[in-house]
Amino acid sequence: MKPSTAQKPASSSTRTATVLVVEDEPSIADVLAITLRFHGFAVVTAAGAQAAVEAARAARPDAVLLDIALPDGDGRQVCRVLRAEHADLAVVFLTARDAPAEVVQGLTLGGDDYITKPFNVDEVVARLHAVLRRTRAATARGADRADRPASPERPPVLRHGDLELDEATYTVRRGGRSADLTPTEFALLRHLVRHADRIVPKEQLLRDVWRYEHTVESTVVETYISYLRRKLAPLGPPLIRTRRGVGYGLRPAEDQGTGAP
Repeated sequence: MKPSTAQKPASSSTRTATVLVVEDEPSIADVLAITLRFHGFAVVTAAGAQAAVEAARAARPDAVLLDIALPDGDGRQVCRVLRAEHADLAVVFLTARDAPAEVVQGLTLGGDDYITKPFNVDEVVARLHAVLRRTRAATARGADRADRPASPERPPVLRHGDLELDEATYTVRRGGRSADLTPTEFALLRHLVRHADRIVPKEQLLRDVWRYEHTVESTVVETYISYLRRKLAPLGPPLIRTRRGVGYGLRPAEDQGTGAP
């Protein structure tokens, strides 16, 4: 774990956010708690699976930093419980398990991001801010749509061929079937739909979807694309295409039912 070199921010839209840190290693939990408080977050800690569920019920956090290997359970199962009880909770896995299959599984079970140990605490804070921006914006949009009826100027559903994205429920529909997406997954697919006429570079996805303004590893995008493909697979023929060394895009609407590459 690398120490923080960042200056304390003067202001931030997430300064009052509450973060639940679920980590059984006291030294790691302490460093995270100190760093997050330095950056203006309220922090609650838990050292086990059951304690995490109880702490979330009591504190109603905005986000959770969640280890997988806990002494009394698996953090991925904790994620399932937290997702069921707190729909708008941002979940960031923070774990030593760095195998690609582990990353995909964590995201498949509802994680919004996945950070491997050893980690840089500044990166943890930056990613936490990014995840909170996405989930808060999504919550605000959902509340706004609940207050106002749909109109031609504000369509609640985006379409690309037979694909439909419901921005109020984060549901994707295709061919009469549907799948639920997390806010991050939905934001990624929505961006591809809005730019369906071209291949979107990885750098643009990192900037526009994750709000990363600095260079990070491209595996972040690749992992979420892999997860989206898995979730969309039961709905119909392959939808997302890859241009190696460039980025990602969607198959043309007229080719969606043909199986064309």
